[in-house]
Amino acid sequence: MAPWYEEAVFYHMYPIGMTGAPRENREESVVHRFGQLEKWLPHIRNLGCTAIYIGPLFESTTHGYDTRDYKTVDRRLGDNDDFIRFVKSAHELGIKVVVDGVFNHTGREFFAFQDIQKNRENSPYRNWYKGINFGWNSPYNDGFSYEAWRNCFELANLNLWEPAVREYLLGVIDFWIDTFDIDGIRLDCADCLDFSFMEEMRRRTGEKKEDFWLMGEVIHGDYSRYIQDGQKMLHSVTNYELHKGLYSGHNDHNYFEIAHTIRREFDENGGIYRGMKLYSFVDNHDVDRIISKLNNKDHIYPVYTLLFTLPGIPSIYYGSEWGIEGRKEGGNDDPLRPAVDIGKALEEQKDSPVMEWVSRLGQIHREFKECLAEGRYRELFLTNRQYAFARFTDKKGLLVAVNNDEAEAAVSIPVPFQEKEYIDLETEETVKVENGRIQITLKPAGTVLLKIQ
Repeated sequence: MAPWYEEAVFYHMYPIGMTGAPRENREESVVHRFGQLEKWLPHIRNLGCTAIYIGPLFESTTHGYDTRDYKTVDRRLGDNDDFIRFVKSAHELGIKVVVDGVFNHTGREFFAFQDIQKNRENSPYRNWYKGINFGWNSPYNDGFSYEAWRNCFELANLNLWEPAVREYLLGVIDFWIDTFDIDGIRLDCADCLDFSFMEEMRRRTGEKKEDFWLMGEVIHGDYSRYIQDGQKMLHSVTNYELHKGLYSGHNDHNYFEIAHTIRREFDENGGIYRGMKLYSFVDNHDVDRIISKLNNKDHIYPVYTLLFTLPGIPSIYYGSEWGIEGRKEGGNDDPLRPAVDIGKALEEQKDSPVMEWVSRLGQIHREFKECLAEGRYRELFLTNRQYAFARFTDKKGLLVAVNNDEAEAAVSIPVPFQEKEYIDLETEETVKVENGRIQITLKPAGTVLLKIQ
């Protein structure tokens, strides 16, 4: 049986945005907004999601990634007791909870950085940050310079080779598990973290919670470096390569791009990530909303079909299940992170065909979770505009066919098993196999899903 995270469907929550919290954390008092977030939980379960990735959560100055205090929930959202209740409520609904771990850098208001500002060379934390040089200056006129993440000097890079920094951060993770009972961590900027630190984290978290999940944000490069043999490093990383193909393969009417990505990554005979479970998504808090990226909005349906059925662990970003629009404005990410009243939204979107389709895919993913988590992938049919494949185990299978054309398409697909039955999940009718092939008709931007038994 696969571990929970390999069979999961994730729901991605960006709490500062979705609650409408102030973008700057300058208030003295705590504002309890976790009640708003808890109201999302029944909806998340109804979509078929079994895990939440929520974050950033901990006390910060602005967007959440400039951490001020790793052990205190951001006062704009609530307090530690609020988050304890949130995790407990999610667990009662059978939903796991994964949080953001921002360990590459801190904000300038973090205690160690402030001690260096105050005590300079005499600070016991002078080795906690990379590139500290008391003979230079910073853009903030600190009287010393330091290394910043992508030259964003509100984010000071931690020195993870300093034993005290490592032990502090591993202690933070212990605290999160002991206090909140979280089930995993998404590592922000994992491609900036030291490998030995991630190995140490894997050992430490595995000792505390055997099925604890570690997933890294990695955009470019060789994803397998971060997973290695699946035993020492992370369990998964973000699949940005597939993310790009999922929208451009539709915009360009080019299913070859998506199929090539899957072959390159997961082919049984030479796929560079075969056996690995990467984290799949069509949008998140850092990239434009999927509906805003698609030239033909109806392509949202086959896009979500592929997200849920291709190899990978699927994730939905809040609101995109009913088609929230959102594009970056220069360097401003706020349009990607809007406030949403979930009660009002569900009333307004109760007839949303996109949300209905996502919910249906969630049900299908649960029904075929063994095939989709552990099953084999076999490409069956491919043109620029139509694509079919099977996901299957020895006992069960799913045949998936999608169409990115604006016209109806009749296709003849070779089946992986001639002796089995192929049952249309929508009509519940058996599709006849003749000469090792099935004939199906795909609607414009349509999907056909067949149960193999």
